[in-house]
Amino acid sequence: MNNHKPTTMELVNKNLAKRYRAEKRFQCYGLLSIIFGIICLLFLFTDIITKGIGAFTQYYIQLEVDLDVGKLGINDSGNIDQLRGANYSAVIKQALRDRFETQSRRERKQLSGLISLGAENQLRELVTENPEKMLDKTHTLWFIADDDIDTYMKSRDSEDVFSSRLSKRQIHWIEQLGEDEAIERRFNRVLFTSGDSREPELAGIRAAILGSFYALLVTFCLSFPIGIAAAIYLEEYAPKNKLTDLIEININNLAAVPSIIFGLLGLAIFINFFGFPRSIPLVGGMVLTLMTLPTVIISSRAAIKAVPPSVREAAYGIGASKMQVVVHHVVPLAMPGMLTGTIIGMAQALGETAPLLMIGMVAFIVDIPGSITDPATVLPVQIYLWADSPERAFVEKTSAAIMVLLMFLITMNALAVWARKRLERRW
Repeated sequence: MNNHKPTTMELVNKNLAKRYRAEKRFQCYGLLSIIFGIICLLFLFTDIITKGIGAFTQYYIQLEVDLDVGKLGINDSGNIDQLRGANYSAVIKQALRDRFETQSRRERKQLSGLISLGAENQLRELVTENPEKMLDKTHTLWFIADDDIDTYMKSRDSEDVFSSRLSKRQIHWIEQLGEDEAIERRFNRVLFTSGDSREPELAGIRAAILGSFYALLVTFCLSFPIGIAAAIYLEEYAPKNKLTDLIEININNLAAVPSIIFGLLGLAIFINFFGFPRSIPLVGGMVLTLMTLPTVIISSRAAIKAVPPSVREAAYGIGASKMQVVVHHVVPLAMPGMLTGTIIGMAQALGETAPLLMIGMVAFIVDIPGSITDPATVLPVQIYLWADSPERAFVEKTSAAIMVLLMFLITMNALAVWARKRLERRW
């Protein structure tokens, strides 16, 4: 019978081998977690891009439009009111009837459904801008197709062809337009030049982008100087006592408060107490400032702490005052970290929806805002509104708006990383 007792070295080697196996398993778990996260991210991006890439293009239909002043109801081509109030819908419908034969009122209604309701405004702008060139002539013009036509054309090559809302007659007309090369796919400028609309083919994100810009402008102008001033005071001037400890604890806690709480605070203070109007970027920017300030203050304090004490001591040694040390030496050296924290806070504010819903920035905004006091919405809220719309064409609009928002967020975060690498100093 073998009663060999393991030596100390054998026990140590066995224990080491067990530790090495556990370490390798831990590394594999970490690697698998990273791979799983990347796969989920790729799946998310692929789904968004696949659904949204079609929104960047739009189908247009070609028509021969006779702009006879009699049909338009214009007596004086120099009268701007008559030009704007002319019956453009009638000449567009007549152009459709001249191209296709219709036998019943129902078919004429279906025929009118090939063209977007915005075609009338498009024709009105063309005539108003240059009446001498346009009136009493026949022009070959391209008009935006209706959203159902656009969706059908984009889905023809896929397995899920969208044709449930189209009649057989309309599909026949579309195919005939394709044979005559009178329907084509173009870059969708409307997406970037228009505000929101009930009609999917006329809806754009320009108003939402400008609303986000104005709100972030207000946020930056308030949060950056206030946050840096608060960080400088807490790090360089504030005495270390229970009051400052309480302030620091509250700042750290505010960074973890749900964003909707800041929306409730803005609703109670800025709108109900001070009486600011709802749905304007000024109020939205102030609410986002409340949410962003903790991030800016914490990152700015960390940047100030990272400045070596030797810099302060050297400045004091040549006779600099406390303010000169802070303004001329500490703040410039800490500025890269401050800017990085501010950009990250702004990126967080750009993607927020909940606090802005509380102050009424969920309104249906068609007009393009021109200042911080004009009614506006923001890009995340616009995405929220479109996601709740029943039309299928809004699905790709929603995904396209998400792509634009992600592009801005990635750009801002990349800018933060670049600024950090470009401006930071290693001690």
